Amino acid sequence: MAAGWLTRLAGDRIEVRSAGSEPAEAINPVAVEAMAEVGIDITDQRPKILTTEAVQASDVVITMGCGDACPIFPGKRYEDWKLDDPAGQGIEAVRPIRDEIRDRIETLIAELDAR
Repeated sequence: MAAGWLTRLAGDRIEVRSAGSEPAEAINPVAVEAMAEVGIDITDQRPKILTTEAVQASDVVITMGCGDACPIFPGKRYEDWKLDDPAGQGIEAVRPIRDEIRDRIETLIAELDAR
């Protein structure tokens, strides 16, 4: 959902990479539904493993609880976003998560644009 929001709100101003330390087999269908409700199609996305190379190539690394599994490099900006896990949740529970992610993405974009 974060990559979908960032792609929509930042356009081509920010290169988006999305990966996880323990990616699922498929995108959560309820997350797909929640994003579709706001006009963002994430059906073409696939879970990917977070690689050291992806972190090295990034200026900002947003994690969502990967802890020690995420590689750390000097000079990178790291943020760990504590969010409820949408896995196994219904649409009513996923909507507020989606909206919180949007709010965080809007803040991140504003901060990056100000640099």
